[in-house]
Amino acid sequence: MLFKENKNKEGLFKSIALAYFVLIMHILLAAALGLVVIFFGGLAQNFLWIFLGGMLLIAFSAYLFFRRLRKEGRSLREAMQTPMFQGRSVEISFMGGMASLKLGAPTVNPEHKVLEVSAPQQNLLLEDPDVARIKEIENLARLLEKNLITPEEFAAAKAKLLGFDHGRSTTLSH
Repeated sequence: MLFKENKNKEGLFKSIALAYFVLIMHILLAAALGLVVIFFGGLAQNFLWIFLGGMLLIAFSAYLFFRRLRKEGRSLREAMQTPMFQGRSVEISFMGGMASLKLGAPTVNPEHKVLEVSAPQQNLLLEDPDVARIKEIENLARLLEKNLITPEEFAAAKAKLLGFDHGRSTTLSH
C-alpha cells in the first residue's frame, strides 16, 4: 500500500508540474505576441523615418559612386562601356531588390565585335610546348586517317608545327 501511495504522489507531482509548464508556455506566448505587436506597431509608426534613412543611405552610396567616377575622370556612359558590361543586360533595382545590381549573361550579337587576343599561343600554354606540338601532330594524323585533310595539308601543317621551312620537302609519316 505504501508503494501505491508513492506512485500516486509522483503522478500528482508530474501532473502539477505539467500544468505549470503549460501555464508558463502560455505566458511566454502572450509575451512574444505582445512584443511582435509592439515591434510592428513601432515599425508602422516609424515607417517614414525608416524609409527616409534607407533613401539617405542609397543617396549617399550614389554620391560616393559618382565622386569616384569624377575622380577617375569618367562619365557614367564611359563606365557602362567597360568590357565587363559589353553585351550584357544590366538591371538596377532599388526598393524591389533593396538596391541590387544584376548583370545578365553575355549575349553573342553579330554587330558586336569580339576582342581578339594578339598574344602568342606559347605564352598561353600551361604545358611543355614540345608536348603540345606532339599532341597537335597526333590530332593531324587522326584527321589524315579519317580523310578529313589531304596528305599535302598534313605535311604543311606538320612542317609549320615543327618549324621547318615551307620550301623544304618533308616526308609523310604517321
